[in-house]
Amino acid sequence: MGTWAVAEVYRLLIANTGTLGRGTGRTLKAVFPLARETREQVTYAIAVVVGVAAIVAVYLYLRSRLGLGLMAVRDSESASESLGVDVFRTKLAVYLLAAFGTGTTGALSYLYLLRISPDAAFSINWTAYTIFIVVIGGIGTLEGPIVGTVVFFLLRELLADHGSWYMILLGTLAVLAMMRYPQGLWGLVAERWDLRFFPVQRRVRLDEPPPA
Repeated sequence: MGTWAVAEVYRLLIANTGTLGRGTGRTLKAVFPLARETREQVTYAIAVVVGVAAIVAVYLYLRSRLGLGLMAVRDSESASESLGVDVFRTKLAVYLLAAFGTGTTGALSYLYLLRISPDAAFSINWTAYTIFIVVIGGIGTLEGPIVGTVVFFLLRELLADHGSWYMILLGTLAVLAMMRYPQGLWGLVAERWDLRFFPVQRRVRLDEPPPA
């Protein structure tokens, strides 16, 4: 709820700023000299590189000492702080990394569309889609959001012609998935076949006692 409120505040600020086009937004004229095919190919290539780099960076971060501290903060802030984890710095680092990633993604998205408006840039759909993708794919894994993204785009293509029923069907599916399969689609796969491409969880391994 807090992120939605912050997005609405920024939408209103930009919508009332004349130099930014107010409510109608602005057209990105700087890339007009580029041919459409060239622009689309370059944007797609950059998007692929950014996507792969984001997955690798998140995986390496979660497998590092900083990632272990982050997961400790997730489980219990007071307990992690008592063990020497700087809770404020850990949260700030994650916030900055997430802001950089989402900012880069937004720049690529509107570089492809060539026009940006406050209503589109700060739409509540960005948050709703992200929640849907994570819930459907699986929380607490890197594979889950990837699977959720594939499912989301497939459903969007199949349900796009249903108008407002599109969002209702997505919401219903997300609620049913949370109730029936809280671990998500990837959680079902990992649980059944013990398959993990990006293992980020820590497990306690008990060594066998030495023979007497």
